[in-house]
Amino acid sequence: MADFSRPGSLYGAVDLGARKQALDAQARRGATGPQAAAAPIEVTEDTFNSEVVERSRTVPVILDLWSSRSPGSAQLSPALENVVGSLGGRAVLARVNVDVSPQIAQALRVQAVPTVLAIFQGQAVTGFQQVLPEPEIRRWLDELMGAVEQFYEANPDLRPDLPEAADEPEGPPADPDLVAAEEAIDKGDLDGAKAAYERLLARVPGDEDARMGLAGVGLIQRTISADPAEIARRAEDPGDIEAQLLSADLEMLAGQVDEAFARLVATVKRTSGDDRDRVRKHLLGLFDALPAEDPSLAKARRALASALF
Repeated sequence: MADFSRPGSLYGAVDLGARKQALDAQARRGATGPQAAAAPIEVTEDTFNSEVVERSRTVPVILDLWSSRSPGSAQLSPALENVVGSLGGRAVLARVNVDVSPQIAQALRVQAVPTVLAIFQGQAVTGFQQVLPEPEIRRWLDELMGAVEQFYEANPDLRPDLPEAADEPEGPPADPDLVAAEEAIDKGDLDGAKAAYERLLARVPGDEDARMGLAGVGLIQRTISADPAEIARRAEDPGDIEAQLLSADLEMLAGQVDEAFARLVATVKRTSGDDRDRVRKHLLGLFDALPAEDPSLAKARRALASALF
């Protein structure tokens, strides 16, 4: 089973859902012909054995267990697709929507999303349960592929015949401000990333990638020095507005989107005046961390409207 002992990366929480999604979309638009990287395999309970277990007999399968309710999933999945796609077929990326196929998550003892597992020879051999920056994903995958190579050196008769990796096609260049945001986060410069996203939004006000990235940076900046245990203790007091806001931020980072929204809607109901407006604006800021089509948004917007009116 996977090793989940490694601590998460704070910067991974904003690595960059925005920029990675943009790069991924641009790469798909620019990739043509046989050189285009294979799309991830969407796996269900009915296809898990054939698409994951059987495939893993010859090639490692990178299993992305995700949920549309988890901002971390939206940030991690494009990075995984980018990294695994660069291997030219030496590994396969498969995705499981745990909301649609919960029995797979239960069988693999997955406790939170996003979770990534490497399946090889029918077994989960390594993995991580957090959002990692792309360079760390590459290092993790390099270690995995090194172990796979050692396995085939010891068992040469089992080595499959795989095509050589093709050169990656060149697509349209990523927006320079998205690139600048990624570079800033790689350096630990959240203020620089924030400024880059704001520049892009000034040029393209409706850019969803920049909106989500900016919201993610805000989440990290507000919680980077927070003590979760202390915040949880303070949040037992419904009147501690600051604790309610920070608790919602921490729940968002943990993928507990509906819980975060419900907490702030309840706080809106209990408050009035400036306090109510502060909580309302904070909740709207959390909405920005999710794709516009996320089903949790419609539910939360209805609840907020009911609380206000």
